[in-house]
Amino acid sequence: MPVSWIMIILFALAVLGYVLGRRRALASAGGDMRNLHSLPSYYGSHVALFAVAPAVALLAIWLVVQPMVISSSVARSFPDGAISEGSSLSLVMSDVKRVADGLNVAVERGALSAEEAGSVSAGATNIRERLGSVGVALGSDVDSSVLDAAQKYRAYASTGHLIMTLAVLGLALTGFIYGMAQMRAEFRARNIVEHAVKALLVFAASIAVLTTVGIIFSLIFNTIEFFKLYPARDFFFGLTWAPSFGGGSELGMLPLLWGTLYISLIALAVAVPIGLFAAIYLSEYASPKMRAIAKPLLEVLAGIPTIVYGLFALLTVGPLLVSIFGREGLNWMQAGTAVMTAGLVMGVMLIPFVSSLSDDIINAVPQTMRDGSLGLGATHSETVRQVVLPAALPGIVGAILLAASRAIGETMIVVLGAGAAARLSLNPFDAMTTVTAKIVSQLTGDADFASPEALVAFALGMTLFVITLGLNIIALFIVRKYREQYE
Repeated sequence: MPVSWIMIILFALAVLGYVLGRRRALASAGGDMRNLHSLPSYYGSHVALFAVAPAVALLAIWLVVQPMVISSSVARSFPDGAISEGSSLSLVMSDVKRVADGLNVAVERGALSAEEAGSVSAGATNIRERLGSVGVALGSDVDSSVLDAAQKYRAYASTGHLIMTLAVLGLALTGFIYGMAQMRAEFRARNIVEHAVKALLVFAASIAVLTTVGIIFSLIFNTIEFFKLYPARDFFFGLTWAPSFGGGSELGMLPLLWGTLYISLIALAVAVPIGLFAAIYLSEYASPKMRAIAKPLLEVLAGIPTIVYGLFALLTVGPLLVSIFGREGLNWMQAGTAVMTAGLVMGVMLIPFVSSLSDDIINAVPQTMRDGSLGLGATHSETVRQVVLPAALPGIVGAILLAASRAIGETMIVVLGAGAAARLSLNPFDAMTTVTAKIVSQLTGDADFASPEALVAFALGMTLFVITLGLNIIALFIVRKYREQYE
């Protein structure tokens, strides 16, 4: 039974439990809801909760754990001699999963029967051609060991799915019966439902924290593996970035870090003044009619995909800069891809982030502070400079930090507008690249995660994480320092 059907059955059971639970609670109170401890809806919610929540939790855990258990079991049974030289068990297992998924697709589309998919041999037919006929593309021919492992994988997955279906539906039915058995007028259904809602809210609030922790640990473990293969000193202080999957790589990150900070600095130099001035105008000087028109138009920039900005940098801004700074006599700029190209376009992209957030923060400053300043004889501009902006400074710092984090993590504009050269240069009209662009290039294609050339992407990602964390700490210090003056 597909997972979608299981969810539909659970939803139907929850609706049924809500209706029957509510009805039974009212019946136990003689039809008078005043005799109930809780509102009737709490009784129905209690039954629905016990029917669905444990079953959904079991389903989620099963869907996560089952593939790992099956992969581990199939990998242990895989013969060592079947792994060819230059390959690895992880690559072979990816082929096994691909073939197993292809067999499932072939069965669904009628190209193979379930019996044929489980008994077909590599020598009897060309599996690659048969799977290709139903739209499943394989990069190479399927040998007998991979096919046998794929068939074993399918068998384990089928058995596990059947057990999962029975366990989930059985648990749901058990919870339904248990919830219905407690439906009495004196039962404290409200307490249990509210505790369950509180637990749900805590779980939702924990997702962000757990996700962050998971990202950090994945970066840390792979970064440690990288430094086992490549010296940390050469990575952090190396001045040359020249990866070579054939060996002899130089993986110094300083050229990439310099390109990242240089482009981000130019972007912030464009976005912060323009965005902040726009926010001051919209919040302090613009009429309501002008604000209603200008603010949505300004925020349209935030909805433009970054690939469009990248094309704009490549096709418009780059050639324009070349025509100005590359003309005869100056000859500063040789090509359209340069730090200045990416920085200017990225700055335009960041304007709505700075302006929109700063505008909301400035509007949040109490009007009484403005009135007091004006009442003491200050002009409008003096009030903005000496009262409003200092009061809004902590929030403005947060807006600038958000823009800086977005600039540091940007990829597409850099790839199309700044080039791919990893170099240390002060010339803003030279082509450079950033950490994020090289993370993409190092993980593009069939990356072997046993090599430092692929694992270096995690070390670069960890470096960006530490930089962003440092920016957050600095911003938090500034926010606390200035907030004390107005609270």
